[in-house]
Amino acid sequence: MTEPAGDDQVEAVQRLFRRKPVAILDQLQRALGSSERTVFRVLDRVGYVTSYSHAGRYYTLKSIPAFDEHGLWVYGEVRFSARGTLRATLVFLIREAPGGHTHEEFEALVGLRVHNTLKRLVETHQIGRERVAALFVYVDADPERAAAQIAQRREREHQPTSPSFGPHPPLDLARVVDVLLAVIHHPRKDARGIAAHLRATGVVVDDEQVEEVFVRSHVKKKTVRSRSRRSRR
Repeated sequence: MTEPAGDDQVEAVQRLFRRKPVAILDQLQRALGSSERTVFRVLDRVGYVTSYSHAGRYYTLKSIPAFDEHGLWVYGEVRFSARGTLRATLVFLIREAPGGHTHEEFEALVGLRVHNTLKRLVETHQIGRERVAALFVYVDADPERAAAQIAQRREREHQPTSPSFGPHPPLDLARVVDVLLAVIHHPRKDARGIAAHLRATGVVVDDEQVEEVFVRSHVKKKTVRSRSRRSRR
């Protein structure tokens, strides 16, 4: 029979995480001076989350992450999800997306390459995939929900644009605020990444419109690439 974790072991782990919110297994073993099995016994008692990035090598306590509206939390380069695994996270994000998500939008949200994971989810019928215009859109596995997502995506793709600013009209004040808030929350993303993130949350915006906000607001980011080079997976 497995012995329960002792209070002193729990305190040792909590002390480690007070100093450093994210840790790997070796660090936890050194803090406890114990085996891997003991570490997980203690983690089970206090409650923990494993990263969906870095092959799940990083751990944090459930009480630490301040998950965003998508259930995601980033610490440095390490990424965590309230849903646990990358697969479960992608399925959740699809179900919550009014217009589904493209591969590019997914990568902007989760910060990882997800092509192979999406492929496996489609093959196992956990999500669906439909072509809208020139892009593949990933949708809910439920046909009725998927149809609603595709309809909204098509409506979004056919939104009229004003000729007053060439093919890409300037954003109104509310959308400019959306862009600047996204920059604050995701300072490492360039204009293309910010645009993809906003589209993933249902905000209709082009890469070039975000770039224009960057220029007018003196945000120092890399210039977006041509729309013709946008991922079409």
